Amino acid sequence: MSLPVPARSAAPSPGWSAAHPARAVVDLGAIGHNVGVLRAAAPGAELMAVVKADAYGHGLLPVARAALAAGATWLGAAQLAEALELRAGLDAGAPAGAARPRILTWIFAPGAPLERALAADLDLSASAPWAVAEIAAAARATGRTARVHLKVDTGMGRGGARPEAFGDLVDAALAAQAEGAVRVVGVWSHLACADEPENPATARQVEVFTAAVAQAERAGARPEVRHLAASSGTLLHPATHFDLVRPGIAVYGLTPAPAVASSRTLGLRPAMRLEARLTVVKPAPAGTPLSYGHTAVTTADTHLGVVPLGYGDGIPRAASDAGPVMVAGRRYHVAGRVCMDQVVVDLGPEGADVAVGDTAVLFGDGAGGGPTADDWAGVVGTINYEIVTRLGCRVPRVYAGGTGSEDA
Repeated sequence: MSLPVPARSAAPSPGWSAAHPARAVVDLGAIGHNVGVLRAAAPGAELMAVVKADAYGHGLLPVARAALAAGATWLGAAQLAEALELRAGLDAGAPAGAARPRILTWIFAPGAPLERALAADLDLSASAPWAVAEIAAAARATGRTARVHLKVDTGMGRGGARPEAFGDLVDAALAAQAEGAVRVVGVWSHLACADEPENPATARQVEVFTAAVAQAERAGARPEVRHLAASSGTLLHPATHFDLVRPGIAVYGLTPAPAVASSRTLGLRPAMRLEARLTVVKPAPAGTPLSYGHTAVTTADTHLGVVPLGYGDGIPRAASDAGPVMVAGRRYHVAGRVCMDQVVVDLGPEGADVAVGDTAVLFGDGAGGGPTADDWAGVVGTINYEIVTRLGCRVPRVYAGGTGSEDA
């Protein structure tokens, strides 16, 4: 064939690991910007930055610190283990005597090490009397009064006590409070359809939640915070703000409601850019089959690039023959099946200008027409949350500050 073989290779720019040819660059300045946007959207409420699942794949401690620096006063971590890790990491990097942010955690099973949670000064959620009993037992064992948020199921059908059982939860908590084992500091719930502004379910959930709060207060509870809104509620439903909002995906600059508004429209900046250095660039004639199963075949003389990311790194295998990739300012897509460690991109004849070591961007902020997490979500029929949170731990995270400087 007549296509030339690329003769050069590209040296890495600063910030790349010598041992790994891919990275996720996380812009902590964007995290801070997004927290500012969310605070402005709910000016009468405190803000909890939800950093569960390793901060949605962005990195637990760097993101938590950036969110706190931007004005978040609470942090949320769903699983007890990640909340304990979060508290230990923040304490290790804090100056002596520094104020501790409040951390809420809400998922644990019977027999969980709640004594450790109380020693770490974590707020705990209870959805049923058994949880109150275990929290109270831990409080007695440690001599610490537990801070408890009572969760009511307002229509999600997931965590929380159903309205008809909420009174039993309140009674159990107030009995434990009377003996000094717990203090009811919050009442909360979660919205099911807040990303659909016209859906009447949100208004119904606000009514159920307001009634549950009133029920708890009539029984003698005096919660510090009532909280219902996550990202969609914070940005789209002011009536859900109450005393505290709990945005998650929007902290990372991704829209919680892509059918309603883009990240850009909402004023958010996507914080993660996933990229990799091409490890192979080579000419290939028309009719060359690609990857497992030969589901793709080149239709003309071309150049192929190999991107060292695959489903072992969290790239959806369902994005085979479809996932968008930008190389040298041009947009392509995955050609053939996604492998565990690699994907192939058909670079066309212009691939003669591409070299081993050049950067392929799988998703980022969309600048210059580049692909975004929303684009990947659209290709595989999922949501942007899943695209970023599934990114594997072997991909190094590199953190950029507000000035754009990068360090591993």
